Amino acid sequence: MAVKKETTKSATSLKKRVAAKKASAEKENKEVVVLNPTELALKTIVEAIQDKKGKNVCSLDLTGVGTSICDHFVICNADSTPNVLAIADNIEEEMLVKCNTRVLRQQGKENAFWIIMDYSDIVVHIFQTEYREFYRLEDLWADAQKKVYEDQE
Repeated sequence: MAVKKETTKSATSLKKRVAAKKASAEKENKEVVVLNPTELALKTIVEAIQDKKGKNVCSLDLTGVGTSICDHFVICNADSTPNVLAIADNIEEEMLVKCNTRVLRQQGKENAFWIIMDYSDIVVHIFQTEYREFYRLEDLWADAQKKVYEDQE
């Protein structure tokens, strides 16, 4: 017995937005810079965060930390639930368009206090500002090399 696969409205709109972005990217003649897949993913994630006004963006290089669960953490915060959700949605879209990569697992969208997105080698943490200040994730991974990205105006 065949099972019909139902496409949700949000999944359909995501596919349409991704297709539109791919089409517009092909029309533009941008200078091509070759990055390794991890660098490209980090760049894409940071730009997606900055596009939606994420604050205090940083990445932690965990490759030198033996007990780490991934190679990089990307951490940011926003002041409202809608902003946290918009950042997460934009990361998901941009990673699909520019890196052809889907999020493996994500958690926290139901309340949007702290959304975690797992891209295997990179884990993204999107906090509401007060929760970032409370959990101080950077302090827990103080052995990691930290790179801070300037906020976009």
